[in-house]
Amino acid sequence: MAKSTKTIDNSEIYRQIGLCGTIREKLQIDEKSLLAMVDTYGCQQNEADSEKIRGYLAEMGFGFTQDEFAADIIVVNTCAVREHAEMRVLGNVGALNHTKKAKPGQIICVCGCMVQQEHMARKIKMSYPIVDLVFGPHELWRFPELLLEVIERHKRIFATEKDDGAVAEGIPLRRDGKVKAWLSIMYGCNNFCSYCIVPYVRGRERSRQPEDIVREAERLVAEGYKDITLLGQNVNSYGKDLDRGVDFADLLRMINGIPGDFLIRFMTSHPKDATEKLFKTMAECEKCARHLHLPVQSGNDRILKVMNRNYDSATYIKKLELARSYMPDLVVTTDIIVGFPGETDEEFRDTLRLCEKVRFDAMFTFIYSKRVGTPAANMPDPYSREEKQAHFDALTETANRISGEKHREYEGKTVRVLVDGETGREGYNLSSRTNGGRLVHLKGDTSLIGQFINVRITASNTWALYGELENG
Repeated sequence: MAKSTKTIDNSEIYRQIGLCGTIREKLQIDEKSLLAMVDTYGCQQNEADSEKIRGYLAEMGFGFTQDEFAADIIVVNTCAVREHAEMRVLGNVGALNHTKKAKPGQIICVCGCMVQQEHMARKIKMSYPIVDLVFGPHELWRFPELLLEVIERHKRIFATEKDDGAVAEGIPLRRDGKVKAWLSIMYGCNNFCSYCIVPYVRGRERSRQPEDIVREAERLVAEGYKDITLLGQNVNSYGKDLDRGVDFADLLRMINGIPGDFLIRFMTSHPKDATEKLFKTMAECEKCARHLHLPVQSGNDRILKVMNRNYDSATYIKKLELARSYMPDLVVTTDIIVGFPGETDEEFRDTLRLCEKVRFDAMFTFIYSKRVGTPAANMPDPYSREEKQAHFDALTETANRISGEKHREYEGKTVRVLVDGETGREGYNLSSRTNGGRLVHLKGDTSLIGQFINVRITASNTWALYGELENG
């Protein structure tokens, strides 16, 4: 492996699993007599991290609950991408005062990206004395060791030192559900977009070895998972830190070669690294979903440059045109930031014009959130929140209109979907997804969950399609 990527020796992970047994004995956990709650905020990578936390907790013998008053240990896995997420986490952690008062022996842990920021770790240390353990993403692999230290020393532990991160294989996993699965292929980010805190809290790009990824994918298929999402901050950079000659497109082909009926999805792709080889591979791999999430962030070239995105709007549009030439049925979604420091009315209108030209199937839109420690946090920002909100509302209206128009094009068509769960609604009790990731509500027996079926689309709105079983 290239020197730039640090790995955790397997013996260390075996030691951590052994410490899980020590914790089970010390807490006298017998047949899941103690309960754990894992509360996750943020992106899919955080969800994948929480699966590892639950895996360790299961090794310790804990059962699981979503009732904070019943839990003997609570792990809050946090997000740092936007201020709103941080404020929500802090509010919910503060509310755990009540649970700890009712259950004095309760252990409260806060982990994830938020606490990897020095000022946030300090805030928890000073203002939230109920929190027993704080650890960043780089320390997740040694969660049992840190937890044992809390138990034995009866002291608060903070493990948030700056680190470029490492790759750790063999951590036990406990996944939710049996239809969809997250599969991390790499960690960290090297892009340093000027608004983004992720490289500072997640570290540098580290790719897993391709054979480890393929083995995990094979296990998922053997266990019956039908929808596998490959995860990375920028999956298109996969393999650049490995001296293996395997890039992301090659990895897609390797996973596509696994026997079975399943879908391969991935996120997130950075436009600067999206290549013709990737588009050609997606088109030729029958298990690869015809869905590309390609965050544009802005339609104005000056803003893109100040964001440090390393492409311009014309390049972005040209790449999408190329992708669609290989896959005419491609579903394209994106992320857009409104109100970046100094963004003018005319620069925002460039974003609207790009959206009208590209016609995204769905847009995930956000008002710029200042992140301490990023270059954008120090940029002049003369525009008011009200002005930014007006731009956000205009973009949302455009996004909803285009999405509604695109969804109406499905009406009367028959599409293949994967039924993935229940909606809790009487009329349309099942949820499903098309190959391109479009949400379809339908009515049917719960035995259909986990199956690919054909559905005729009968209605739609901005957010979803509605259908009925073909010949049903």
